[in-house]
Amino acid sequence: MQGLEGVRILELGNMVSAAYAAKLMADLGADVIKVEEPLGDAARQRGPFPGGTPHPEKSGLYLALNTNKRSVTIDLRQPAGQERLRQLVTNAEILIHNYPAAHMAELGIEYHTFRALNPRLVMCSVTPFGLTGPYKDYRAHEITMAHGGGWAWLSPGALDDPALPPLKAFGHHADFQGALAAATVTLGAYYQSLVSGCGEHIDLSVQAYVASFLEQNFIYYTYMGKVASRLGQRLLYPWGMYECKDGLIFLVIPEPDQWTRLVELMGNPEWASWEIFQDGFMRAENWDVLKPYLDEWIKEWTVSDLWRAGQERRICFAPVFTMSQLPEQEQLRARQFFVDVTHPQAGTLTHLGPPYQLHDPWWKIRRPAPLLGEHNDEVSRSTVQVSPSLPTTPNSAPQTARLPLAGVRVADFTWVWAGPFAAMHLAHLGAEVIKIESHTRPDLARRLPMVPTGMAPHVNHSGYFNQWSQGKKSLLLNLGKPEGIALAKRLIAQSDVVIENFATGVMEQLGLGYDVLKAIKPDIIMASICGYGHTGPQSKYMGYGPAVAPLTGLSSLSGYTGGMPRELGLSYGDPNAGINAAVAVCAALAARQRTGKGQAIDVSLWEAVAALMPEGWMEYAMNKTQPPRMGNRDLWMSPHNCFRCAGEDEWVTIACGTEAEWQAMCNAIGHPQLVTDSRFRTAADRKAHEDALEALLTAWTVQRSKWDVTRVLQAVGVAAFPSMNSQDLAEDPHLNARGFFTRLPHPAVGMQTHTGIPWRLHNGPNGVRKPAPLLGEDTDAIMRDLLHCSDEEIATLKEQNVLY
Repeated sequence: MQGLEGVRILELGNMVSAAYAAKLMADLGADVIKVEEPLGDAARQRGPFPGGTPHPEKSGLYLALNTNKRSVTIDLRQPAGQERLRQLVTNAEILIHNYPAAHMAELGIEYHTFRALNPRLVMCSVTPFGLTGPYKDYRAHEITMAHGGGWAWLSPGALDDPALPPLKAFGHHADFQGALAAATVTLGAYYQSLVSGCGEHIDLSVQAYVASFLEQNFIYYTYMGKVASRLGQRLLYPWGMYECKDGLIFLVIPEPDQWTRLVELMGNPEWASWEIFQDGFMRAENWDVLKPYLDEWIKEWTVSDLWRAGQERRICFAPVFTMSQLPEQEQLRARQFFVDVTHPQAGTLTHLGPPYQLHDPWWKIRRPAPLLGEHNDEVSRSTVQVSPSLPTTPNSAPQTARLPLAGVRVADFTWVWAGPFAAMHLAHLGAEVIKIESHTRPDLARRLPMVPTGMAPHVNHSGYFNQWSQGKKSLLLNLGKPEGIALAKRLIAQSDVVIENFATGVMEQLGLGYDVLKAIKPDIIMASICGYGHTGPQSKYMGYGPAVAPLTGLSSLSGYTGGMPRELGLSYGDPNAGINAAVAVCAALAARQRTGKGQAIDVSLWEAVAALMPEGWMEYAMNKTQPPRMGNRDLWMSPHNCFRCAGEDEWVTIACGTEAEWQAMCNAIGHPQLVTDSRFRTAADRKAHEDALEALLTAWTVQRSKWDVTRVLQAVGVAAFPSMNSQDLAEDPHLNARGFFTRLPHPAVGMQTHTGIPWRLHNGPNGVRKPAPLLGEDTDAIMRDLLHCSDEEIATLKEQNVLY
């Protein structure tokens, strides 16, 4: 037995969020039974399809999301179907679904009923707005969540045309992120069920999760009173896409030494010595002067030559790849990122591979996505009463509610965002996270000048750090001294998890590589995050979060209709790598509880985002092309866009996914005649006349506020919701009602508002437990209580600058 082998999971629902969360577990060995309604998962109708011909067994999205699963069909609207579901629940350990709150009861999806049948069951409800609060019954599609969570408001970034609306990324990335969060907390709760025998019901809001990864933008408002948007220039420069001889390349220069190396690569031109280019902020102020010089120099290079030359000098260049270029990349091939899968109807197709590499290789595609109802008989024959795997505590005695990772200790060597984001989620789940820090090199997040209005910059004042280090402890430890390394090893010997996001090879150079740590603690779980992964010919390349959308091809798919590839408004590669690391850590903890074995996890920012692009990739795999850039529009639905409203830069999203929604919208806006208009009779007609349809809708929305539009259309069951900025989010009655925001007193900055935990637990406690720590705040307590040092020893280590 290895990984999640034998863990019994039920998946219910449609499209992306529940399916991808369950796939993450299935690909690590879990036995996932996918419960489909008689017509099948809606993803079967989504495509892409070979030759563009719809077929329910050949949808690229469905095929990608459902490897390693079994399919049964059950009509959950019938009593017999609900009884069949209850039988399956009796034998399950995890149930994950994404049915809306309003439909759960009518489908028989009730935690209190399931808990009576199976007290150890972990159930996760992934819904657009959560199961409580004013918006719980609002209709939503992917565009609703991308804009409603505040991400699209920031995208594409550095935009100079205010007539263009906020922009969602191509595909279903809001739902994919909701799935990753769901998998993290579900696996954490499953680990706790193995330890204590207690089950859990998780209520996860996709809107809240999207709002929880907005980089610096939310605290930019709550700390400084400023609202970031897609408009204006970057705070640093160079940053953006540039034309080479044969394509686009992305460049970002956040550090002074990187600018120096770029100037050297350019041959030290005279203009580079001008005063106006001497730091990143000055270069940003004078970007219009600098850009022509960069354009002239870069256009003389090929993409591949400049990528290689820049990376050899530790400069973050990254190609803007298309789908056809991804399989040519030696790094992805060397890490076996692409996997051929043979399906009985769709034939052999190349699938995207794992979002992380594992030292002990649990991840495997064992079977293709199932045919509709393929396993009805098999599952029916095998549904017998079984005991949950490896119970460690009898569930007959009452158990005190605990957080999922209570009792787990994490040695946190991370910095900036990707790694701290992962560690923060482990803290949210109840782990004791000890962040190793030093005065010799404070976390860059502590040094960013995002401080409360009226306060001076200081390592304890940074809102960026205080946002992403909630719930953690801080230990001063100078890893530049042998004594510091020795203390780190003593800490690791008493930890369950080590997590880091240094450049490839740094932990090994410190003497803290996995082989060393495994010798110290054989069942240690180590998660490492970097741009390109820790193996392969480009493992030493640097990959900041903003470079990942270009590198994966996501930028080539995202952008306004007829326009150029675009960025995504935030450093998407970072939080995505972080939450993938958290998924893998929680899976490894559950596996260790069952097998006693540890694991090493290698998360590549590149692969972790590329794994979330099945619609773009499958179009290429099937048809050797890729979808065009289409702004906020959809491949099938119309209307489906972001519309201008009354007021300055105010926008609302509207999407109709069914004929009933279309008809309801026409009546609600006072134009019932549109239903019979020959231009708009069918979904295909509406797509063919999309410009005319959107003009009609805009004429209606521009006369109303974004909230008026939302209320009118949601009242008749149409997915409408504002494109939210940070102020909108902070003041949102729904997010506040769900207790999403954290307002805890901090000794240096007082009471500030941070985004908090996007899920609610039925049994365990909720809310962030403590604010981010002051630098070294917990050093003495950890040295004394955990490492058993005397006060005299602590004082000596401080004098020697070991605890510094």
